[in-house]
Amino acid sequence: MYILGISAFYHDAAAALILNGEVIAAAQEERFTRIKHDDSFPVNAISYCLAEAGISMQQISAVVFYDKPFLKFERIIAQVIFDFPFSLYYFIRAIPVWLRKKISLKQEIKKQLKLIDVNVDKHLTILFSTHHLSHAASTFYASSFNNAAVLTIDGAGEWATAAIYKGEENKLTLIKELHFPHSLGLFYSTVTSYLGFKVNDGEYKIMGLAPYAVQYPSAVEDVLSKLRRMIVVQDDGAIILQPEYFNFSSQQKFYKLKSWQMQLGIAPREPGSTILHEHILLAAAVQIITEEVVSKMAEHALSITGCKQLCMAGGVALNAVANGKLAKQIGEENIFIQPASGDAGGALGAAWAAYYMQYHQSRTLASSHLIKWSKLGPSYTNTQINQVLTELNLPYEYYNDEELVSLLANHIVNGKVVGLFRGRMEFGPRALGARSIIASPMLPEMQQVLNLKIKNRESFRPFAPLVLADDVHLYFDTTIEHPYMLFVQPIKSSFQNKVSPTTSITEQLQQVRSPWPSITHVDYTARLQTISSEQDYFLYCLLLEIKKITGFGMLINTSFNRNDEPIVCSPKDAINCYLQTKMDILLLQNYMLVK
Repeated sequence: MYILGISAFYHDAAAALILNGEVIAAAQEERFTRIKHDDSFPVNAISYCLAEAGISMQQISAVVFYDKPFLKFERIIAQVIFDFPFSLYYFIRAIPVWLRKKISLKQEIKKQLKLIDVNVDKHLTILFSTHHLSHAASTFYASSFNNAAVLTIDGAGEWATAAIYKGEENKLTLIKELHFPHSLGLFYSTVTSYLGFKVNDGEYKIMGLAPYAVQYPSAVEDVLSKLRRMIVVQDDGAIILQPEYFNFSSQQKFYKLKSWQMQLGIAPREPGSTILHEHILLAAAVQIITEEVVSKMAEHALSITGCKQLCMAGGVALNAVANGKLAKQIGEENIFIQPASGDAGGALGAAWAAYYMQYHQSRTLASSHLIKWSKLGPSYTNTQINQVLTELNLPYEYYNDEELVSLLANHIVNGKVVGLFRGRMEFGPRALGARSIIASPMLPEMQQVLNLKIKNRESFRPFAPLVLADDVHLYFDTTIEHPYMLFVQPIKSSFQNKVSPTTSITEQLQQVRSPWPSITHVDYTARLQTISSEQDYFLYCLLLEIKKITGFGMLINTSFNRNDEPIVCSPKDAINCYLQTKMDILLLQNYMLVK
């Protein structure tokens, strides 16, 4: 039984294909169109999934959309009425699209599928999952837990903004929901917008900015007390957003300007302008509230379901700082988070929800192999890569894996930056070694080199360490594998260097806090990714070789892309990024290009 899951028409459109519950392929549409967060119908992603499986649309048993359009339309109309006349622009912009496409979504899906395969059966089964059920299914069915509390938190689905499910074997039972407009995700996005970053794109920048205020707890507390007048946090984690501060029908701002300025005493930051100390304090305050709410929601979910283990998904589940603290709270072995937790992952969840709950299929307990370490996208052979290099007339050398490990290790230790393009592309927002940029974490200047000369992004943004799974307990306060870069963990105190307090971001960036200054954030933490031989043998061997030279099996890992573009998908994408940046080396499978 082949089931195709689809997410589209909001942001991060994607497609996922399962066969008898096993994931065959999954990818975001943005990787093919090169439009970041592309929300269009995922024609390219669907075509890829079918090609990967070697099937046509005639072999698909059902297509499942990741939310229910009528319920969402009901919520949007209610939102327009509630916010009128401030919602007039939103009404004029959004309603025609709904009337043209989204209300008749079943017909729109069949129309789009015919662009892929003209022989699509007119009787093809098309199903719709609720938004938060799609999130819940994406994480529970990917986990190795037979019974678990499932917590989903995001901006908004149809009406729900957070939900608690109980997962038992092959079914998910809804226990409780929090409804729009009371949304932790939208609250975080509002602050993101106020601080001059894009909604649904810049939230992780707030998470990275917050620790720069760690040396100023009393100043953070002052901003926090003001922010708390906008949001009521209840004992079970439910929140109430005070309506005089929020306008979710506005043009991607979400805040009522006069109310926020009067309450905070902080003006909104213009995009691209200097980040001031007050901006850092606000980022820290919203992060504290987020961690508090996530913690209370998780504890409540475990309590009312009677479960010891927790699965999480939804955009807020990508907040790695909150995840790291929650893991310590409930036990690291008791938590699983889906690596594609955002709307893209909803495509996979929708397919699983139909397979297990609509078709009542039995479930075999999974390990992380069920999502194949999240590498579910396209791959390219050496033959295909050779053809591209020949067409472009680029100089290269071919090496076997053993030769590459030795060569790359020496280049990296000597300060070279490497674009790594090997195997199947990752599904989700994180590059996990298939479409990554890697470098040495031991060089103090490397963070600035990567941010300013290659990624072309804000200098304050931290980088993640790629660590041998066998050694992670030696360097960080954790004892388990973290393969998906979803948990921030402290560096062991024995490796922490004391530094002097300063309000300057530039000065903080120049301070050497550990033997690995380029991955050590200002609060002595890092967003971890561990590598085992089973997960990626080539990267595992490379880390072993790095360890022989430096004494530490660790690399910087960041996504293979420039700012404001999606992670690279094809060899041509990788070559374009390589040639347009100051990257030193490009590895395409076994072909090495050196500037």
